Amino acid sequence: QAQLVESGGGLVQPGGSLSLSCAASGFTLDYYAIGWFRQAPGKEREGVSCILSSDGSTYYADSVKGRFTISRDNAKNTVYLRMNSLRPEDTAVYYCATDPDCLVVGGADRIRERNNMAYWGKGTLVTVSS
Repeated sequence: QAQLVESGGGLVQPGGSLSLSCAASGFTLDYYAIGWFRQAPGKEREGVSCILSSDGSTYYADSVKGRFTISRDNAKNTVYLRMNSLRPEDTAVYYCATDPDCLVVGGADRIRERNNMAYWGKGTLVTVSS
């Protein structure tokens, strides 16, 4: 069964770090751009970061730029999101998905959902609290 599975979420204090993983099974990530999205309680889901398959270009929402780093290891069929200097407002369920729109609009990176994105994970909860 083809699927994405996120892992690595948990409880962390403000200023701390976490690394999330997005592992694919049943298909190869090599040819897909991969995006990370998050949804905080009571808020809409938002794009956080993405990485292209073609050249490994990366994109970050302004709210996480300089703190989060996305990377991919095609040999392990996995994409990672390293999150540093975490803030309470980073608390959310984090999802990975294939083939989002990764754009630069008005000088700012935008990570957007599209119709018919092939695969979504079920999410991993990140809680930033003291």
